[in-house]
Amino acid sequence: MAITTKPDRAPVDLAACVPALLVFIAHAALGARYDLFRDELYFIVCGQHPALGYVDQPPGVPLMAAGLFKLGLGAWGVRLPAMIAAGLLVWLSVRFVRLLGGNSLAMALAAVACALSPMLMGLTATLNTSAFDPLGWTAIAYLLTKALRSGDDRALLLAGLVAGSALEIKYAMAFWLVGLTLGVLLTPERRILLRPALWKGLALAAAIAAPSFVWQLAHGFPFLELGAAARGKNADVALLPFLANQVLVMNLLLAPLCAAGLVAPFVLGRVRDLRFVTIAAVTVFIIVRLGHGKDYYLAPLYPSLFIIGAVSLAPLAKGGPGKVIAGLGILTAVIISAALAPMALPILSPAALAAYMGRIGIAPQQQERSFKGTVLPQVFADQLGWHDFTDQVETAWHHLPAPLRAQTGIKVDNYGEAAALDLYGRHLPPVLSGHNQYFLWGMRGQRPRHLVVVQDDLAGLEPYCEKVTLLDRTWSRYAMAYENGKVIALCEGVRPPLEQLWPELRNFS
Repeated sequence: MAITTKPDRAPVDLAACVPALLVFIAHAALGARYDLFRDELYFIVCGQHPALGYVDQPPGVPLMAAGLFKLGLGAWGVRLPAMIAAGLLVWLSVRFVRLLGGNSLAMALAAVACALSPMLMGLTATLNTSAFDPLGWTAIAYLLTKALRSGDDRALLLAGLVAGSALEIKYAMAFWLVGLTLGVLLTPERRILLRPALWKGLALAAAIAAPSFVWQLAHGFPFLELGAAARGKNADVALLPFLANQVLVMNLLLAPLCAAGLVAPFVLGRVRDLRFVTIAAVTVFIIVRLGHGKDYYLAPLYPSLFIIGAVSLAPLAKGGPGKVIAGLGILTAVIISAALAPMALPILSPAALAAYMGRIGIAPQQQERSFKGTVLPQVFADQLGWHDFTDQVETAWHHLPAPLRAQTGIKVDNYGEAAALDLYGRHLPPVLSGHNQYFLWGMRGQRPRHLVVVQDDLAGLEPYCEKVTLLDRTWSRYAMAYENGKVIALCEGVRPPLEQLWPELRNFS
């Protein structure tokens, strides 16, 4: 028997639009406070080389970033889509609650959770491939639920459109689709498999995602190689500390909503048809843990679980005392998120943030082994220091005699360094690197006899050079720790020639 719901339409849905607009305004007010993030720099450069795919991501975000960068609005303009995604997620959360028949308290709980969960705030602080996952994953759960409850076949076609578009932004959508498939197969909601619209939606998703898949196929699926490398690069966090960190980044007071979202479909009739969503969430959790994934890989699960939890718990707040307790809970959650917000959004200056974190006793989490010693959370540290880095390399470059520069290239370790020099450098040659997409771009039309190299030490350079000269060392107070103290060195007489060495420089990670 189908579960009936309240109408999911309103002429002007103020309950959904007002909090969504407030979230957008907050992100827009802070969007240009810091500089471009490491990945944003890289996305822009990738997008300036249009392709159907790239080593480490589909084409969606790079093409978006390059197009927005051309507008000349700096970091703010590049981040505009992420700001919109943050607002739309809150809007969708209220609509989802209404679809499930939730009351006004449930709408408020869901909106607050999706707006103020520190992890969700941080994901949309920059333009990145993960910024759209919470919105995309929640939209598909919403549309499948709508199709199941109302019989609306258009929702299934729209779900296919969302899934295909999301796959052109980040491949992680495949994990959610696998989880949802398992959830549907294991519950009575498998009846949706008999509806032709579902298969049309899947065909639409496949058609939209096909270009990136074809690119990966043509290049030997470098993304799979990159994923395997990430398992060794990411810090191996034990289960209990991993879960404890999830509670922290979710907000301690919002975690019960998430827990209720996991349990309620198995004990409450009103959300029993959403068991497929919770099974999907557990499946993704297992996949992430087996792959040594970072904590934010689970963030796209939060909104759907928050929504189910809000609809399940809100009816318990009956009468005056219940509403007072619920109100105090929301207020406390807001206060906790406000205290953690400076670690997610660029509210404070770098110096003030470092001091604030010291006062409250929170250190940046080590998402990767190489992060050790970094003063600020990565979301900020990777927005800082790129102009310092560029100035240091540029100064070293321009100190070389002009005839020597004419025969010299610049090689760096990673795509962040390369992209910073490509975008911020003045009168520099196209930068060379073996990291990810830069490796496929190869020598970029150059055949240098000498190189200005940025790397960890001189010792690793000496076997490949007739002469090595230290020019400078990198340094910026609040940058990622591993970017500091690198040598900027002149390698004269590269041996063997760089075009022969190039295959050895391949680094998909």
